[in-house]
Amino acid sequence: MARITVEDCLDKIGDHNRFNLIHLTVKRIKQHRQGEPFLVKGKNKEIVMTLREIAASEVTFDNVDGLPDAYKQIKKTETGKKETETA
Repeated sequence: MARITVEDCLDKIGDHNRFNLIHLTVKRIKQHRQGEPFLVKGKNKEIVMTLREIAASEVTFDNVDGLPDAYKQIKKTETGKKETETA
């Protein structure tokens, strides 16, 4: 996997403001610590994995607050499908 840089993340969030990048990263790390899964594959520390999510445009200011709800909705849908398949 290629190295992730702050510049990659700044390009994705669009305003080249490091404070905003830190704010977004901290918000997402708090979600991970509450049990939210990573949206990209890898085996790095949580800070690097979170930056990878941002660089991959999986986490943005527009969607960061809705990610936990979206994940819960996906899990609920998957659980419903499994229950109907076993019935």
